[in-house]
Amino acid sequence: MRDDIAAVLGEPPGTVADDADLLQLGLDSIGVMRLVARWHQRGVPVSFAELVEGRTLDDWWRMVAERAPADAVVPDAPPLTVVDADEPFDLAAMQHAYWVGRGDGQALGGVGAHFYNEFDGSGVDPDRLDTAVRALLRRHGMLRARFDDDGRQRILPTSPWPGLTVHDLRALDHAQAERTLLDLRDRLSHRRLDVARGEVFDVQLSLLPDGGTRCHVHIEMLVADAHSFRILMSELARLYQDPDAELPPIGLDYPSYLATLRRRRVGERDADQAYWQARLPELPGPPELPLAVDPQQVSGQRVVRHHHWVAAEQVERLTRRARTYGLTLPVLFLAAFGHVLGRWSSAGRFLLNLPLYDRQPVHPDVAHLVGDFTNLLLLEVDTTAECDFAAFARTVQERLRADAAHPGYTGVDVLRDLTRLRGGTPVGAPVVFTSALSLGELFDGEVRESFGAPGWTMSQTPQVWLDVQVTEREHGLFVNWDCVEELFPAGLVGEMFDAYLRILDWLLDDDADWAAYPPELLPERTRQVRAAANDTARPIRRRRLHDDVFA
Repeated sequence: MRDDIAAVLGEPPGTVADDADLLQLGLDSIGVMRLVARWHQRGVPVSFAELVEGRTLDDWWRMVAERAPADAVVPDAPPLTVVDADEPFDLAAMQHAYWVGRGDGQALGGVGAHFYNEFDGSGVDPDRLDTAVRALLRRHGMLRARFDDDGRQRILPTSPWPGLTVHDLRALDHAQAERTLLDLRDRLSHRRLDVARGEVFDVQLSLLPDGGTRCHVHIEMLVADAHSFRILMSELARLYQDPDAELPPIGLDYPSYLATLRRRRVGERDADQAYWQARLPELPGPPELPLAVDPQQVSGQRVVRHHHWVAAEQVERLTRRARTYGLTLPVLFLAAFGHVLGRWSSAGRFLLNLPLYDRQPVHPDVAHLVGDFTNLLLLEVDTTAECDFAAFARTVQERLRADAAHPGYTGVDVLRDLTRLRGGTPVGAPVVFTSALSLGELFDGEVRESFGAPGWTMSQTPQVWLDVQVTEREHGLFVNWDCVEELFPAGLVGEMFDAYLRILDWLLDDDADWAAYPPELLPERTRQVRAAANDTARPIRRRRLHDDVFA
């Protein structure tokens, strides 16, 4: 166990002390999930919820030793629930939320939940790319999924993908090609694919005047989470490099995975439901940010991205300093975001929407499976207490640890319960924070070699106002803010993003004391407007209100 933990942390074998706080060493929720999967394969039925209740190797060893003595025979894994993949099957919780949000008439709906990515390279061969995509469509059933009007899904025998669309721009001059590429980006990145026909994945290719190429890749989150997209791009590169490559077979399909997980989580779901329903009365609403228009008036929205790259040396410095304060790196970025929101939100207590990767090890091949394995956590953040940044971040971390231990009742379920509790008024969680740290680089070396460097990218999710992502890329971290900019007063999200970068700079300063309140983040103009609005001092007339009427 010691060496497994060290491997997940990227430390030398044998370096984890018995009583070391694994949280302070940098073990986050994704790392815990990896350990759960590894130990499940060795016959130890320990759960994520149980592990996050402990903090040291000692805690975990006592728990595991009771269940798996050294001389014990590894038990057989519980049987899978195998279903007919040709028959319709129910949507997972997050799939259902995405599917409902696609509908016209929803506030901030009418759009697909999707990733769009560009890869800038040279010499990509259209025929080989077309062949590789077709092989990938045959391999992964969810790339052939169709979503019916009754809210169920089925896997088609073949994909309706029409083949590779090639945009030949080689005869254009540089300026014309750039304009065409920008038009393509605007159109492709905001498409709503026809998922009722089975349109869930598309690859297109632009041939550029200087011999360069640009691959345009679009995938619906209905069929693939971030880790699944990483699998797909890695395999697409492999199939492009070697059309005859034989990828390892996958002994499980997504419908059977969902059915197996639902059966195994019956008892866990009941316990987790009781936990969340006890918390319902105290849960706040979403952040109350200044809006320019009513969200009900916006549909088919356009997403604008603000982004920043954190270099590898800065990531290492932040990680090192975070550990000295007992914080993980994902929580550090989350707490900084929560602090910024607190300076602009009318309510100091609010809910954030945290997608968590919940790929459960029901079968050895789950690691190669493509589908939506996302669970949703509604995290309460309280910025009203006048405390230092490190104390605030630790409070966020403890709340996250406690809530993440109850994944059997999803955030989608909790939102439905909140809606019922509050008289049927829909309760949403439109501000999202996603940490993909510890997943590793999204695109491996073979992807870059095949298709070029990852370039412009964007994600879009229905009913979301602001979606913040922290991902590993280019050996550092990318911080992306995707927002529906027309919702907000002009320049507001840009000011908030600048404030986020200021707090990151402060955290990177070796002289900064995290056990102090962060520097002021509000722009001077905003502070002046607030001061004027709150300057309500007036001469007081010592009369009752009705005296003037009678006089």
